[in-house]
Amino acid sequence: MDLLLKNVRLISATEQTDLQDLLIQAGRINAIGQHLPVEKAEVWDLDGACVSPGWLDVGVHAADPGFEHREDLHSVVRAAAAGGYTAIACFPNTEPALQSKSEVLYVLNKTAAGPVAVYPIGAVSLACAGKDLAELIDMHHAGAIAFSDGRQSVQDAGLLLRAMQYARAFNGLIINEPHHKTIAAGGQMHEGVASTMLGMKGLPALAEELMVQRDLHLLEYASGRLHIHLISTAGSVEMVRAAKAAGLPVTASVAVANLCFTDDVILGDATTSAGAFDSNWKILPPLRRAADVEALRVGLQDGTIDFIASNHTPWDEESKNLEFTYADFGMIALETAFALCRTYLKEHLTLVQLIDKLAFAPRRVLGLALPEIRTNAPADLTIFSPDTEWTFGPQDIASKSKNTPFLGQTLRGKVLGIIHRGQVVRNF
Repeated sequence: MDLLLKNVRLISATEQTDLQDLLIQAGRINAIGQHLPVEKAEVWDLDGACVSPGWLDVGVHAADPGFEHREDLHSVVRAAAAGGYTAIACFPNTEPALQSKSEVLYVLNKTAAGPVAVYPIGAVSLACAGKDLAELIDMHHAGAIAFSDGRQSVQDAGLLLRAMQYARAFNGLIINEPHHKTIAAGGQMHEGVASTMLGMKGLPALAEELMVQRDLHLLEYASGRLHIHLISTAGSVEMVRAAKAAGLPVTASVAVANLCFTDDVILGDATTSAGAFDSNWKILPPLRRAADVEALRVGLQDGTIDFIASNHTPWDEESKNLEFTYADFGMIALETAFALCRTYLKEHLTLVQLIDKLAFAPRRVLGLALPEIRTNAPADLTIFSPDTEWTFGPQDIASKSKNTPFLGQTLRGKVLGIIHRGQVVRNF
């Protein structure tokens, strides 16, 4: 399909251009300029909308194989495309886990023809159980992009140390979520004023910060590459900042929700209690204090935190539509990640900075080539209107699951489509 995008602003890692036309033919960028001839191409006059290199989300829970009633690889691709992502890296928390060459190839083969590239993240341990090291080298050769136990944070320091040392042989990346299970045991939300008011057992910042400190010490001893995924406290930001200043090869990410909201949202309307205990707000890491949110935003601005992740975690109705204490942790987020950033972070990140955190920084961390908008380059593009206001409704959910607190909310920033692998997904 030949496509002419007229009157668009091109966004790179460092700048945005004035209005341009972009001609795409046979899956490649054929020409860039003003007033390009239409020829036989389909024309989209986008009236000042933006085009950037395609975005990449890290740590998506695709739930396939094994939990296809929550999400499958086809539905997660649709959700990613709806949210503006041309690539996602999926965690291994499936059944069976992505723990060998067979499971890695299953993901790659099942998604090879789709418009969104799906990169498998192999398990660090068999069944993500944190006991026996998985075959990292076999998975690496099969196409695993990194290694993690995903939502099952590695509790055994010795196992994580061996994984770091083992992965050094091929410069592999180890990803760990900092969550100390015994300290956090039974916790439902951030330990603070809101949890006390609601009578909830809290998840203390210590449960995260102790793991961050441990993992940084292990990295200092073992060397290798470590990514600390989804930090949420001011203490974690400070430790990562100090580690980077000391030269440790560590990177970090943050979830969209933790940048935009505090634990006060779980209180609902303070005067009527309406909206209190909405289980869609039960997520890991939990929403924390305003001081933590501010520290995360500063860390994102100064480069301590490398990129933003959606933390897309789909659950079925039976697992989520329960009393807060019994509901599982997580919300769907691919479809709303960009809009939430534009709605709540506009004063903290410029548009160019935001695109760097969505498109370029995740690839730098994973060691992937950076897509470019230049003549003859493959078309790997996200099209979006950064300031359009719209109301998020059920028709905007492409995921199989519906566990989101944002239905009916007016958001700023609308994804219009993606172009990747010679395919076009149009959202308008």
